[in-house]
Amino acid sequence: MSALERLAATIAARRGADPGSSWTAKLLAAGPEAAAKKFGEEAVEAVIEAVRGDRVRLTAEAADVLYHLLVMLAAHDVTLAEVLAELERREGVSGLAEKASRKD
Repeated sequence: MSALERLAATIAARRGADPGSSWTAKLLAAGPEAAAKKFGEEAVEAVIEAVRGDRVRLTAEAADVLYHLLVMLAAHDVTLAEVLAELERREGVSGLAEKASRKD
């Protein structure tokens, strides 16, 4: 099991925990919109560090982004396994072709 899979499992396990004792439980209790907002904030912080060129800070912010992405997914009952399956479906497909196949 990868570190990301272990983190996703920990997040799932904290869903019913006391929000006063767990940051993850607090984020999940706040609802899907709050989880999405927090993910967005962390993503912006990662972008700022990328633009600044600070590898150490970018690494730390990227870890925050991954954690908050998993929390946001959990808040919407989307599993890491589902996301990984989608990535596997796209594997070997040109990014341009994949994007063109969407009806966005």
